[in-house]
Amino acid sequence: MRTADPTFAPDWAHIDCVLLDMDGTLLDLRFDNFFWRELVPQRYAARYGLGVEEAARLLHPRFAEWEGRLEWYCLDHWTRELGLDIAALKHEVAERIVCLPNALEFLRGLRGLRKRVALVTNASRTSLALKLERTGLGDYLDACYCSHDFGLPKEAEGFWERLNAQEAFDTERTLLVDDSASVLRAARAYGLRHLYEVRRPDSGAAPRDSGEFATVDCLQDLLPRSLASGASGTR
Repeated sequence: MRTADPTFAPDWAHIDCVLLDMDGTLLDLRFDNFFWRELVPQRYAARYGLGVEEAARLLHPRFAEWEGRLEWYCLDHWTRELGLDIAALKHEVAERIVCLPNALEFLRGLRGLRKRVALVTNASRTSLALKLERTGLGDYLDACYCSHDFGLPKEAEGFWERLNAQEAFDTERTLLVDDSASVLRAARAYGLRHLYEVRRPDSGAAPRDSGEFATVDCLQDLLPRSLASGASGTR
């Protein structure tokens, strides 16, 4: 396992652009895990007169069928599939949407480094809008990209080429942070050089590590030490 110690910390002199995932990288994945593993089965059970455990058992293979495909990330898709207003459910529990520790401090630090910062997410535009509203992440971003706009999820062959046609980043001078090893593999295959994997995307779950990429427990650890210590005081 490689960690974000000084040996593997970014050489910021050779990085111009920072691409950041949203859920599990900037935002606590605890919200999404609660939503899909607990709330949706509860509401599905109530909708169809089932026990919650039975509902969860029925939903699991349906979720697995679409995992890794663009539909998996589409709220409209799951509204049609499940007969539940998924967007409305998200708004109902939106107070649970929070940033991971030091995520905003990291973004402030990137502003101090004068790097271009773009959010690159598989979330739908509806979900993105809600989460930006709740967290204020948009104040620190130069651009936001949804995989739905490109017709491919981030882990699919061809996504990064389509993104690059719009964002025009240099693969040798771009840093990507994501909690998904499959996404990082696709980015590596495209040629992105600086890749970091978030070890604890869900603050309520145990750390995880694919063993393939440099890892980071706290995004602020990626900043130069002098800047990281003062990032919380800048805006």
